[in-house]
Parts: sequence; C-alpha cells; structure tokens
Amino acid sequence: MNDRVTPPMHALPDGEAEISLVVRLPWEDVARLGQEAGRLAAQMQRPVTLDEAVSNRLRSTRPAAAHAKPAGEQPAAVTSSSASVASLPRLNGTA
Repeated sequence: MNDRVTPPMHALPDGEAEISLVVRLPWEDVARLGQEAGRLAAQMQRPVTLDEAVSNRLRSTRPAAAHAKPAGEQPAAVTSSSASVASLPRLNGTA
C-alpha cells in the first residue's frame, strides 16, 4: 500500500503552481509570520494574509532558476516525518 499523501496542486495562470499543505509551527514562528504580514501589508498598502506572507518570504529567498537544474542535481526530497521547518529561511532575514 502506498502511504504517501499527495497534497492538492493547482496550476495557476502565471505558470506557477499552488500546493496546499499543513505545517505545524511553534507560536513564535506564527508571531514572526504575523510581523512579516504586517510589514508586507504596510508596503503593499492593503491587508495581507499569513499565507501571502509565507509565500512572499519563500519567493524572496529561493535560489534563482532552481527548477532549471538537470534532474541529477535536484536536492533530495525530505521524506522523514520528523523533518522540521528549521531548514526554511527565518522570517527575520537570518539563516
């Protein structure tokens, strides 16, 4: 039996994809996301959701053209259920 769960994925008109998933975060990280959303809302002069803040943070820190690497050079997928968000970029701009 296949125990992998594939999250819903939707193609977007701009050529990107949207994947829905659940991530468990400590309250401190949620607070940082709120601060990021506040900064982004001030910059964009409109309300911003935590989803938008996360998306913006991930977009602003990903390496350029990572998707264009040959298949042999792709980073290995994280399959461990004990994997954490510690490897994601910190919201305050530090690694």
